[in-house]
Amino acid sequence: MGAEPEVSDSLRGFGAVLKALREEAGLTQEEFAEKVRYSVHYVAKLEQGKRYPPQRFVERAGATLEAPRVLRAAARYLTRRQGLASWFQQWASIEEDAISLCAYECRAIPGLLQPEPYIRALFERRLPPLTEDHIERQVTARLERQQLLTERPGTAFSFIIEQALLERRAGGPGVAKALVDHLLGQGERRNIEIQVMPLRQEEHAGADGLMYLAETQDHQWIGYTEGQLSSSLLAASADVSTLLQRYGMLRSQALSHAATVALLEQLRGAL
Repeated sequence: MGAEPEVSDSLRGFGAVLKALREEAGLTQEEFAEKVRYSVHYVAKLEQGKRYPPQRFVERAGATLEAPRVLRAAARYLTRRQGLASWFQQWASIEEDAISLCAYECRAIPGLLQPEPYIRALFERRLPPLTEDHIERQVTARLERQQLLTERPGTAFSFIIEQALLERRAGGPGVAKALVDHLLGQGERRNIEIQVMPLRQEEHAGADGLMYLAETQDHQWIGYTEGQLSSSLLAASADVSTLLQRYGMLRSQALSHAATVALLEQLRGAL
């Protein structure tokens, strides 16, 4: 994914209202998070204005804080940064509440798996060039989002990465080695599966590009796709079914876990 979502004034406003109501009710973030059945990390992001609140959260929070009309009114006119981050703001909210997450990437390593040197290498080479301040904000935001991997041990993560992304050595040999080491480490987690799609694969279901899929708490699937200057959040059953079929086929076409580990170790030895 290209960029992390940036905060809008309306999201900050909603977060401030939420925090004030929570404190007025005498609840800590931990106590409130348990009552609304969201993670403490997610509640903190909402109060900071860094996440777009789903309707289900607004309803649960309103009932818990005995202020349903206030929170509905605060959420009614929420806006997000225009363009790519607009859709991604919604996806980030879905991502944090999901029980399963799947990602196929052919442009860059998935954001949740990027080590800091790789993140910096990507943003330092963006065009038009970014300011140092903007780069730092993006790096910090992405590293914060990666806490999802450790804070949600009950969430199943599946990643399929094109081998070409590893062979490219974005940022140089040092960054490439840090990336391979990071992938090997993350792949040891019980809830994370990383597969590499080999360079030579005559049968390939990912010709139409990257795809992300999330299974919600109520077992509904939502898809996300992204282009250079646009992105789409997909909820229609026919669209999501198409992505699920393609992702299932990609998993069968990619290298197994053991073969992926062997390839990563081979690549590390060549650096």
